[in-house]
Amino acid sequence: MQLPSSLRGEYERLSSDRGPYLTRARDSAKLTLPTLIPPSGKQGATKLRRGYSNFGARCVNSLSSKLLLSLMPARQAFFRFQVEERLLAELGGPKQLAAVEKALAGMEDVVQSEIEANACRTPVGEAVKHLLVGGNVLLNMLPAGGLKLYPLHSFVVHRDGEGTPIRIIAEDTLSPLMLPDSVRGKVMARLAERNSPDKTVTLFTGIFRTPTNWVVWQEVEGFKVPESRGTYPLDACPWLPLRWTPVDGESYGRGMVEDYLGYFTSLEALTAALVKGTAVAAKVVYLRNPNGVTKAQDLTRSETGDVINGKVEDVHALQSEKAQDFRTAREMIADLKEELSYAFALNQAIQRNAERVTAEEIRYMAQELDSLLGGIYSTLSLEFQLPFLRRILVQLERTGRLPPLPKKALRPIIVTGLDALGRGAELDNLRAYVKDVVDLGGPDALKTFLNFDDLLTRLATARGIKVDGLVKDKDQVAQEQQQAQMQAMVQHLGPNAINQVGQLAKAGMPSPSTP
Repeated sequence: MQLPSSLRGEYERLSSDRGPYLTRARDSAKLTLPTLIPPSGKQGATKLRRGYSNFGARCVNSLSSKLLLSLMPARQAFFRFQVEERLLAELGGPKQLAAVEKALAGMEDVVQSEIEANACRTPVGEAVKHLLVGGNVLLNMLPAGGLKLYPLHSFVVHRDGEGTPIRIIAEDTLSPLMLPDSVRGKVMARLAERNSPDKTVTLFTGIFRTPTNWVVWQEVEGFKVPESRGTYPLDACPWLPLRWTPVDGESYGRGMVEDYLGYFTSLEALTAALVKGTAVAAKVVYLRNPNGVTKAQDLTRSETGDVINGKVEDVHALQSEKAQDFRTAREMIADLKEELSYAFALNQAIQRNAERVTAEEIRYMAQELDSLLGGIYSTLSLEFQLPFLRRILVQLERTGRLPPLPKKALRPIIVTGLDALGRGAELDNLRAYVKDVVDLGGPDALKTFLNFDDLLTRLATARGIKVDGLVKDKDQVAQEQQQAQMQAMVQHLGPNAINQVGQLAKAGMPSPSTP
């Protein structure tokens, strides 16, 4: 692939393809969260749109929080390491599976600690909002840790027919004083030549895929930054362009709000009409018969409890008589909110409107909502979770916190879904299997047919509990059982019997049978 000579020129060329997606994203942001993707040319004094309905913001915030808990659950890994049968056989076969799982859980803790230390959850939550509204966002895993987010109006991307990113260019605005020494002087001189009053410059970062690796460099005011030149492995690029709904043959995705834009537009229009109509209906105006005996001054000057001269027929309160029309608008608004609540997984959509709702009903309906978002989990796991995890593993291996992993025999598995976080699904399956064994063979079947030590280790691993010093090993259990048998024999036969058994054991004679 031929690399471009100018990042600014390539950025402007690819911006034409981004234009329609950016327009739709701004339309979606107007009805939900206007600050995510503001209008072009926005400044600090720019007033963003103030709508009559905030239900769109509520929908986006609710679903983004649920997705964040699924993508990056708190204090729990969203992945697990899986070992292939070949490597397991080299380590000792299935008998060593519990010990291998325990070691893998320790490695997972190291990776999870690195993720927690980098404070990645906040930018990921913001990225999910951008995906819901605009359908696209770019994340950069910084070398010092953490993530930097680029909205749709700050980057361009080009993908091949299979959806693989080929070209990514990000745009940053910064002060010339933040530039490296190698280009700062040149940039300042060029700004002085142009008499530019701007105190900021635009820095372009280009990331291009080649057959062997990713090539990256930066450019500012037409000057290439020498220190920025570098490469990344194909499977460990820190630049992650994400999409919500991928479309075949398109470089950008579509947001979820765009799918329901008609609902949000109708809800905004009906809410505005109802608010304005209610304000008109709330205005109190009295009509007085000009030929009546009741005086207008007496009406306006009188207070509560006053007695004035007049007739009831002379005064009439003006009414809009739009109660039925308002009721129709409210019913339509309620229907639109109900549809959007189910689509965006609001809590009110999970629980039916009744005095008593069973936990089983809530669990079932939550699983239904989870199944509706299953395709989104798959897309985000492939385009975000797995590349993000691979980059973390590369950084840990370079710093020596993790040993070099056999990539072909040991691979990370992403576990997504509201009910399948980390090893939680494995724990549920393991407990269900133990219950089946007890139901079929009784309580004694556990020790008869199962390796109880391995069972305890696997349960602790699935729970994320470190068993060192907590669970007794086989030698300690055997020693305690022997001591218990000796104490029982002392209580039953007396101390002399114990001495007799010891003397017989030394002499190699069989011990007498106990009565």
